[in-house]
Amino acid sequence: MTSQTTEDLRRRNLSRVLTLLHEEGARSRAELTREVGLSRSTMAGVVADLVGLGLVTESTPALTGGAGRPSGVVRLAEDVVAVAVNPEVDAVHVGLVGLGGRVVKHVRIETPDTEVATVVGLAAATVRGMLAGDSARVLGLGLAIPGQVRIGDGVVRQATHLGWSEVPIVDEVTKATGLRSWAANAATLAMRAESRFGAGKGVADLVYLIGGASGVGGGAVVAGRLLTGAAGYAGEFGHTVVRPGGARCHCGAAGCLEAEVDQATLLAAVGLGAADAGRLGHELTERLSGQRGEDPDSALADLVEELAGLLAVAVRNAVNVLNPQAIVLSGFLAALRDAAPVDLIGDAVASIREGVEVRDAALGEEQLMIGAAELVWAELLADPAGFLLGG
Repeated sequence: MTSQTTEDLRRRNLSRVLTLLHEEGARSRAELTREVGLSRSTMAGVVADLVGLGLVTESTPALTGGAGRPSGVVRLAEDVVAVAVNPEVDAVHVGLVGLGGRVVKHVRIETPDTEVATVVGLAAATVRGMLAGDSARVLGLGLAIPGQVRIGDGVVRQATHLGWSEVPIVDEVTKATGLRSWAANAATLAMRAESRFGAGKGVADLVYLIGGASGVGGGAVVAGRLLTGAAGYAGEFGHTVVRPGGARCHCGAAGCLEAEVDQATLLAAVGLGAADAGRLGHELTERLSGQRGEDPDSALADLVEELAGLLAVAVRNAVNVLNPQAIVLSGFLAALRDAAPVDLIGDAVASIREGVEVRDAALGEEQLMIGAAELVWAELLADPAGFLLGG
């Protein structure tokens, strides 16, 4: 067995401390020393190295007159950002995200054109506009793709809603922006964001489903580890068959969840456009409860109950197979669940559903930006010095 060198230990400590700050926020040096389990002198060196790398800052509190030297507060550097890009069927989302899941900027550029060249061009132009005159240190770019992505080289194997197949999107975006880039499935990245910063934080066994303009996706965490599958494509809950022989799905099958339960149908039922999808939950609640002084919309109530029943089929199957602690729903699926009088897990095996919580996602529309940035931060957190200095 090869023994760890002093340099190996130093890099490991940099990773541990930066990861703790990323996940939990600012800490005094004394708190870091206690939580990470290093000596005070070692922690002083680690913090000094992270300051030197420009990843954290340290402030010294004013003297209080008490015994001992006051401990400096270590915070993530606010000028360090990652670019996040999420193409959808009706728009391209671009953002700047800081360490700690802090969204600095987020814009939505509407476009009906999902051609690769169009998406890449819009993303690159938007990034240039965002960074013009900005002093931010951009460490890379993460792409949240609504489709299957081969992690090894960032090739989109299939994104049916976008019309993409075997697209080397990472290479294309890197050429257009000059930034180191990574790509992964959008739903998986949104789940990573919720697991690290949102409704799934601290949950070791989790099922996540998200519904948006490009369909329904999801993922799972099992025993604290992301369930990836043999080729990295696990978590396609949108292709759970909920109505055999039903509507034809983009994947070629019939009756898939995302073919039967879609955002466009719900938006049309309440008279909203795609850009106003964030208001769907509010509109459903008002129309179904009669809060506007009108009788509750019975046709809408029937539609919501039908779609929620189909969602329950997929959720029940996930609960029975994976035995999670929690189900987290996001996007229009959360709005649907909140508006419907349907117990999503009531028909699951009784012993398996015991204690299972069904939660709404906590990060809202920013979760895909945060998740895409996590692709960059994962590389940085694994080896801060190596990522920034090479080697």
